Amino acid sequence: MGKHWNVTIGKGAGKSYVNVYIDGNRFRYWNGKAIGLKLSALENPELLRSAFELKLMEGWRPKPRKPSKETREVVKELTLLEIISTRLERIQQQDYSYHYKRDCRWIANLWTAYAEEHRLVKLSPSQITKTRLVDFITQPKWSPRTQKNVLTNFKILTNGELDIMLESIKLRRVKSELHKTIRNPKELLNDIKLYDERLYLACILTYGCLLRPHQEVRLLKWGDIDLERKIISLSGKRNKSGRNRVVPLSAFVIEALSSFSKRKERSEYILSSSDKPYNRDFLSLLWSRYKKTSKVLEDGVTLYSWRHHGAVKVFEKTGSLLKLQQVMGHSDMKVSLTYLRGLEVKQLDVADLPDF
Repeated sequence: MGKHWNVTIGKGAGKSYVNVYIDGNRFRYWNGKAIGLKLSALENPELLRSAFELKLMEGWRPKPRKPSKETREVVKELTLLEIISTRLERIQQQDYSYHYKRDCRWIANLWTAYAEEHRLVKLSPSQITKTRLVDFITQPKWSPRTQKNVLTNFKILTNGELDIMLESIKLRRVKSELHKTIRNPKELLNDIKLYDERLYLACILTYGCLLRPHQEVRLLKWGDIDLERKIISLSGKRNKSGRNRVVPLSAFVIEALSSFSKRKERSEYILSSSDKPYNRDFLSLLWSRYKKTSKVLEDGVTLYSWRHHGAVKVFEKTGSLLKLQQVMGHSDMKVSLTYLRGLEVKQLDVADLPDF
């Protein structure tokens, strides 16, 4: 089981306070006197909440005493919906990725609808049965991959309250997908260039530098590029791995960048040619429109296929998992290995196979 407490920030009559939920009870604090801290919730509620969390992790617990409006209010055990709602609110306030926050909102909404339909809204975690959890997570309309994602994110949102039951749920095995290389890259790039030069440049950067198109390419600035040293530099805050990343520029990438825009202000986003980037869905929509008109594009090829194609080429040329990890910007070599398993990489040479 996870921890048996939770700390949130509440508001009442225009004033902030800290809620400490523990053992089915709620303790309300307007200041840090109970933990020996001279700090009011009015001054800094986030700091006071963090202080209470630290004390709880150190083993501190609220002292039993008579209920007081200013210090403690005892309530019934939290419902599962309340726990999920509190956890979701905390996640949305933290510096997590857009997709992680989006997925958590999606799962929270799914459970809310399910709970309302099956009259589970007022039930606490201890009142939820494993049968209900299995029914929710293994809905037939979801693929095995979706069910796995639902289970993973639901565990996060329930804050450890249902881990024992959730970990015992057996799901159907997720079948591996094989991302094939692009059969006609040059022909396809020429076709894309005729359709839209922004999409063309995005494909070049995704393939030639193995950048993630929807985030790293879309938010790439001229200030990130050093054409003299022939490198792109991204700080840890600018890429998924959280680590600083330096990628060399091939000649064809430099040529595409040089011919794309005459203005090269350091603060200017490359694709939008302004000080404001395109929105998060811009490249997805542009690719969808291109897909409808193209007579060259093969089935199953997506914008992200250019990154897959580039990864295969890097591994085939170098045979080095370490170099692939570095150029892909993966935080761990295990991620690169898992990534390779999903790509159309030749595992054997003809000479390795049996003959007569």
